[in-house]
Amino acid sequence: MHRHGYKGRKFGRENDQRTALTRGLMRSLFKYKAINTTLAKAKEIRRPAEKLITLAKKGDLASRRLVIARLNDQVLGNELVDIIAPQIKRNSGYLKIERTGFRRGDNSEMATISFVDEVKDELEKAAPKAEKKPAAKKPATKKEDK
Repeated sequence: MHRHGYKGRKFGRENDQRTALTRGLMRSLFKYKAINTTLAKAKEIRRPAEKLITLAKKGDLASRRLVIARLNDQVLGNELVDIIAPQIKRNSGYLKIERTGFRRGDNSEMATISFVDEVKDELEKAAPKAEKKPAAKKPATKKEDK
């Protein structure tokens, strides 16, 4: 028996569970900008996550709908298209995997997957732009005639 033509790892799960695992890891990656997971899972989600980023960089309506459908999260899909993708200046290789050691319980090799370029949240971008407005003056009270 040979293994030609079989791509991807099974992780001891059925197909629908693997799909849910991949989507959940990608949602966490785009939400927190970096996640710590096993090396095998990090290597497995890198390819579909980079494809989603490339799709999000297009920015048209069809791409936006595909990103939302694949992430199964409308808010995060819109954030990926509107905030994260425009900040990425490279054409490929958006993610990096760094080995972080071994897990204590089962000695699995752990890794951190994150963006190569620095990606800022919407809140961080909006905070420096906020300017302090001077306090409004209280209207002067008129003396009442008796």
